[in-house]
Parts: sequence; structure tokens; C-alpha cells
Amino acid sequence: MPGIETVGIIAKPGIEGASDIVAELLHWLARRGIIVRCDEDTARYAGLAGGLPREQVPEGSQLVVVLGGDGTLLSAARALNGRDIPLFPVNLGGLGFLTAITLDELYPQLERALRGEQRVVPRRMLKCELVRNEETIGSYHALNDVVLAKTAIARMLDVKALVDDHFVSTFKADGLIVCTPTGSTAYSLSAGGPIIFPAVGALCITPICPHMLTNRPVVVPDTSTIQIINLAEDHDAYLTVDGQVGQHLLKNDKILCRSSGSVSLVRPPKMMFFDVLRQKLKWGER
Repeated sequence: MPGIETVGIIAKPGIEGASDIVAELLHWLARRGIIVRCDEDTARYAGLAGGLPREQVPEGSQLVVVLGGDGTLLSAARALNGRDIPLFPVNLGGLGFLTAITLDELYPQLERALRGEQRVVPRRMLKCELVRNEETIGSYHALNDVVLAKTAIARMLDVKALVDDHFVSTFKADGLIVCTPTGSTAYSLSAGGPIIFPAVGALCITPICPHMLTNRPVVVPDTSTIQIINLAEDHDAYLTVDGQVGQHLLKNDKILCRSSGSVSLVRPPKMMFFDVLRQKLKWGER
């Protein structure tokens, strides 16, 4: 990534001590003659007027620094909207499977990035289309997952799943998750799904609390099209993308999920996927 002239910054709101972190980062970048594009939360931390909507921050940037947790990174990935711009995720949040760069590593890793020496790994995205009465009424991109879940007052849902037009099953469950390998360590893992190595070309269909104990997670090639049909009554089910955006569903709504495009994540040079698993999941060292 040599020749970086403009850096975008996207920050999670409500982080204690973030004002000092942002002020120091802006000063560090300014000393190197780098132009900064801040989102509204970053500008607020810095005491600056204005700030850009998140989806505008990547425009003209060669690198986007994400200050927060995995949720902030998921939002930033969608804000890229297909642009090939590396995300530099700094963990100021909690668990942080994706935001592996710590605050202590921020400036050494940034120096490497500016010299073009940083390790960048691709992560596949998931495209989701909501089809109602044969018309596409919504289109989303997810880094983690697409979830069809019951609303607060709903009972168990009936959800039909097909892969490449081949019928899989009609699930009676609290919901259904379609996740990428990146999302396999998120909601799907909590629902009993497998951990999928990020480089594996796969998608996973994971039922949430299924009525039949024989309904288990299914891993399919990422070249597949997964079709989910909501058989629940109107407004008894809700579509959620990366746990952040979505809408209520009507009966017979179809959700089409396909692997589509990727985002590039800057990773510490010596931290591999299994290092993250051992650290975050508290696995044994030996």
C-alpha cells in the first residue's frame, strides 16, 4: 500500500478516552502530510465541525482506519460498497475476532502500512436480495451473516431452504443463519455452527434452536445460491444483515444469498487465524 495520500477514519461512538486517541492519530497523520476523511463520530471526538456520513469516508481514500469493535468493522465493510480499499481495524471494543490490531500496535502497524509492508487478507462478502411478489425490494451486503429470526411476539418459524434450486428442508426453528467463513465465529458459532477457516470457499446454513434435533448446520460451496423462503405470517419474522440493518418480512418473502466480492483486512504480520481462536476462545496453549 505505498503512496498513501488519503486515509479515512471510521469510529465507534461512545468510546471512553476516544477523544485523546483520535486527536493523537490525526496529529500523527498530519505530520506525515496525509489527508484525513473522518466520519461524524470521529469528527465529534476531535472537536471538528461536520464529518462525513460513513458511506462517503472511503471515497478517495487508499486506507480506512476503523476504531472500535467488530460491529464497527462490519459497518465499515458495507460502507466500502465494493471499493477495493484495505480496512485497518483497531480493537477498541470487546471480543474482537476481526479487529485484531490492538491500540499498542496502532502506530507500528500504520508505519508498516504506509511503507507497503503490511499483511492484507481478503474476506468474502455475502450479497442478500429480498424478493417479494417476484420483485426485488431490498439488496444488502454482509461480511458476517444474513439472519432470518422470529420477532419478539412470534412463535417458532417455518422456513424453507433451497440450494441451487434443490430443496434442502423446511425448518421449524427460531430462525436460520446464512454465514460466510468470517461469520462462522459469530452468531452461527453460538447457534452450534462450525468454525470455517477464512480461506475456505464455503457458506454455512445454521438453524437457530431447531425443533428437530436432526436439523444440523450444512456447509455448501460459495458458488451456490441459497434461497430462504419465509413461511411465517406477516411480520412474525425479521431479516437482519450483520446484526445491524434489515426489515420485517411478509409471508412467502424470498431471501437470495450469494457470495459476492470481498473486502481486504489489514492483519498483524505474525497473527494467524488459529492464534486469534486460541486468544479469543481461551483455548489451551498446548
